[in-house]
Amino acid sequence: MQLDVTHGRLTQPPADTLLVALAEGERQLGGEAAAIDRTLGGAIGRALRDGLVAGKRTEFTVLPRAGRLRAKRVVVLGIGPRGQWTVDRLRARSGEAARQLRGAGAARVALAAQGLTAGLDPAAAGCALAEGLLLGLYRFDRHHTRAADRVSGSIEAVTLVAPSAHAAAALRRGVETGVVLAEATNFARDLANEPANLMTPSIMAGRALELAERTGMECKIIERLEAERLQMGSYLSVANGSVQPPKFIVLRYRGGRGGRCIALVGKGITFDTGGISLKPAANMEAMKGDMSGAAAVIAAMQAIARLQPRVNVLAIAPCTENMPGGSATKPGDVVYAMDGQSIEVINTDAEGRLVLADGLAYARAQGCTTLVDVATLTGAITTALGHLRAGVFANDDRLWGDLERAAGAAGERLWRMPLDEEYAEQIKSDVADMKNTGGAPAGSITAAKFLQRFAGDVPWAHLDIAGVMSSARDHGELVKGSTGAAVRTLVHFVLGRARG
Repeated sequence: MQLDVTHGRLTQPPADTLLVALAEGERQLGGEAAAIDRTLGGAIGRALRDGLVAGKRTEFTVLPRAGRLRAKRVVVLGIGPRGQWTVDRLRARSGEAARQLRGAGAARVALAAQGLTAGLDPAAAGCALAEGLLLGLYRFDRHHTRAADRVSGSIEAVTLVAPSAHAAAALRRGVETGVVLAEATNFARDLANEPANLMTPSIMAGRALELAERTGMECKIIERLEAERLQMGSYLSVANGSVQPPKFIVLRYRGGRGGRCIALVGKGITFDTGGISLKPAANMEAMKGDMSGAAAVIAAMQAIARLQPRVNVLAIAPCTENMPGGSATKPGDVVYAMDGQSIEVINTDAEGRLVLADGLAYARAQGCTTLVDVATLTGAITTALGHLRAGVFANDDRLWGDLERAAGAAGERLWRMPLDEEYAEQIKSDVADMKNTGGAPAGSITAAKFLQRFAGDVPWAHLDIAGVMSSARDHGELVKGSTGAAVRTLVHFVLGRARG
């Protein structure tokens, strides 16, 4: 979809649909809404007086063409009370409106920006508006062979019409950033929505190589033999049961001077059966999304390469399947991570932390000075926080604060979880330095305590996105399936660090 920003009259751009926003409680039309109302012979004003439109949050009212309008229809979009209108609500309402416009048959839309962005920071509003439109229109239907099974309709272009050149310039800056962020998020959604037979570790590696070629980043794929030479025994212990070769993906963006570098490490289990500790069959198909952390860091690098912040970033995605097989790791086995620490594998279904252990160790070996890992790590975090917030564990208060601000800018919600040292008692092993699970109590915390061992004294944060990796329905800017969780937060975090 083409997204443009201009200024002037709403009727100037070629469009089959015009959209104006109406806040709840507003009794007088202003700006472009008033101008369009005059062209319609007062139809919007009459609907407002008669109570047919009231600006409520869920309203989407289509008025037919009248008078001199070239457009086929005018849409009055309710946004709720103006005093409750925020950038996050703009993003969500834009996503809903985009789907409603598509359902109404709109192909080219001219949108009066003033009614949607009044009272908000123009750049932030432009960013959220672009994100909402592009994220809300996302669909994953490429494997449907019958047209009747695909989402019908397609919006070709949306033009945001600002009241002045100055307003358009500020809005345009935000829109340009929002397009980059939304396209990266949708890239992550594409990766995570693919069935596991079509998103193997090798295919993931191929996508990363293509991304590097498009953007000029460096990409290195560490194959099994090199991983063995690097003594990545923790990572490889997960790969042992699969016939699919593991791929340890490394993307490098060089944007800053000096040795300081941010590492983004994503769990890349392209399908998780649980291994020998086999999962129940019910809903196992959802485990194709267990590489959502890897998808997030790879997709974030797409946006980072396009936005070009002055900071060095290393993305690491240890990718493998977790399968039962004759050579699979067994409960009770002891494996050694790249940094020499030994791990007793109590449960092979606690495999994400095993691949992240070597991912974090590799990042430290590369000299990274900040570590952020992202993973669909535990069901326990969903029990604790549900599907609204991701859990964050951090050994550094400044790092947590930066991530919290980044998530706020991205419209994603985080919640800081505890890391008290007493929780480490649960992962003590009788035969190794640690065991890979501490049992059910505080399961997300003990998983984080395990990862903390591999961060050492480097500032580190762990984002457990298991509860927010997917959506069961369309709502706001989210659509059913993968959400692309954490992509925008990671990018805003990197941009913030680049600004200092």
